[in-house]
Amino acid sequence: MSELLWQPSAERISKTRMEAFRRLINHRHDLDIDDYPALHQWSIEQREAFWQAIVDFFDVEFHAPPSAVLIEGSSMPAAQWFPDATLNFAEHLLKRRDDGVAVVAINENGQREQLTYNQLAAHVAGLQQSLRAAGVGLGDRVAACMPNTWQTLVGMLATTSLGAVWSSSSPDFGTQGVIDRFGQIEPKVLITCAGYRYAGKQIDQTAKVNEILERLPSLQQLIIVPYAQPEARAEDFRTSARVALWDEFYRPGGEPEFVAVPFAHPLYILYSSGTTGVPKCIIHSTGGVLLQHLKEHGLHTDLHAGEVLFYYTTCGWMMWNWLASALAVGATVLLYDGSPFHPAPEHLIDLIDQEGISVFGTSPKYLVALEKAGIEPRQSHSLASLKTLLSTGSPLSPQSFDYVYRAFKQDLCLASMSGGTDIISCFIIGNALLPVHRGEMQGKGLGMAVEVWNDQGQAVIGEKGELVCTRHFPAMPIGLWHDPRHEKLRASYFSQFPGVWAQGDYAEQLAHGSWLIHGRSDAVLNPGGVRIGTAEIYRQVEKLEQVLESLAIGQQWDNDVRVVLFVRLQDGVRLDDALQEQIRQVIRANTTPRHVPAKILAVSDIPRTISGKIVELAVRNVVHGLPVKNTDALANPEALEQFRDRVELRS
Repeated sequence: MSELLWQPSAERISKTRMEAFRRLINHRHDLDIDDYPALHQWSIEQREAFWQAIVDFFDVEFHAPPSAVLIEGSSMPAAQWFPDATLNFAEHLLKRRDDGVAVVAINENGQREQLTYNQLAAHVAGLQQSLRAAGVGLGDRVAACMPNTWQTLVGMLATTSLGAVWSSSSPDFGTQGVIDRFGQIEPKVLITCAGYRYAGKQIDQTAKVNEILERLPSLQQLIIVPYAQPEARAEDFRTSARVALWDEFYRPGGEPEFVAVPFAHPLYILYSSGTTGVPKCIIHSTGGVLLQHLKEHGLHTDLHAGEVLFYYTTCGWMMWNWLASALAVGATVLLYDGSPFHPAPEHLIDLIDQEGISVFGTSPKYLVALEKAGIEPRQSHSLASLKTLLSTGSPLSPQSFDYVYRAFKQDLCLASMSGGTDIISCFIIGNALLPVHRGEMQGKGLGMAVEVWNDQGQAVIGEKGELVCTRHFPAMPIGLWHDPRHEKLRASYFSQFPGVWAQGDYAEQLAHGSWLIHGRSDAVLNPGGVRIGTAEIYRQVEKLEQVLESLAIGQQWDNDVRVVLFVRLQDGVRLDDALQEQIRQVIRANTTPRHVPAKILAVSDIPRTISGKIVELAVRNVVHGLPVKNTDALANPEALEQFRDRVELRS
């Protein structure tokens, strides 16, 4: 058994929504479920009763009632959830109407704006009326290339209140990256900023927006939020569409109306990372997103009305959509725009005390950077409000678990989560009822029939394999754009094991219920035919103080594959023979000889997607002289040049 780092107290458990939900299920069905594993098992064996209980527990309001909970086809992805039911997504996020704070928007300069639930509804009502007057109706697409601020949230709520479809990216996407996404979905309206700030720099978007506009012939209305360009004018933008500045386009006031749509009506279009070609446009359903996020915020994250949820994200990552849904449980969402380290490394930590954050969400990369900068929040901050720390985007290393409990606080639920844009939610998620073990994810989400399968399609425990989901769930995408027969959908998720969702993660379920993610399946290394997850190597290498981050690939060599490791080192550190040997020793001592890299090379930067994920496949292609099809999906495409034609890889 691995090291236990945190165990919830009986008192904390008794106050959780998960415990209240367990008692409800026992009472309603005359059961004696007494722990989380039993509750999870019931939730996948009795999916209809489970999802109906989610509807009832969170007071989901249907305009027209469902004729059933679930009608399943012969195999996934064929299923209908809550057929004949109608509802509205924005209505549930705006259910609370009072002077409690709904949203706080802060940028890196410290500028702060807030809206109460009443004020948020008034803004949504005003924008909704103007969007409707601009011709926006059921199924129309409204796209946004926006920073993470309250206007973006109002845009999403006004769009979805009308039964239109919302799709967003962030200003740090390159021109082609935006066109590759929005060009496919043909939006009727585009909301964009004239400029934004990052790391103390002010970036004018005008020229880029005009390039994008040339490639969006479907556009009928452009809405410009001046943001970091207060002098922006409508006439600066060249398009045949109508153009208006945000403050001129609508006036807040009145009550929003909510158009009832079917449970499976499109709500969001999200995008795959697009590093191997044009991004897939993933369509998520109104009811599926609402129920899944209510479950995750209310039960798994144990978020209560009035508590503050923060997640560091841009509007181009699914965690923005996830964050926004916290309004449905009456929480306050804290939106942050800018660099997490500007003007100082502890800037986001300051917000915990300043805003009373209960749940703080971030990435493993951020925690590693904090530790290497010597930040010890418990020495300088109260952190009294903080009860949960969430991490996702990549696996969290055991060293980062140690750092959080040493440097933040010991009475803290550290939830390392794993899911994806594909399901706009999590398969493996945090849980206020369960213990936290060093380096491990707590467990499966309710209603998610998650297993690890070997190559023969057999479920295994304590062995590495493919993360799969064997039964349908409401947050499964309803399709991909321009894929009417679901051929691309099946090829993307159901081709490896027909009728079973394969997530593309190389994973391991441990005997005591915790989980490990060993990396992406398509990045798995195969030296001598042995499968090695890249995260297994990263966990060891990044123990070393000298190493900031690393990236491993398999290079074709002598009719086999050899492991090549690239490392980004602390300033002033040189990759000499002694450090190379130290890296090899720590890998060999904690894994197997197969994991030890044949070559170790230094780089000054590691390429990442705009949402912060390292891109092993793109590096592998560059090393092998193959094209990288879509560098616009990368935050720092110039970094790829450091991997091209390396003389060290020719011998």
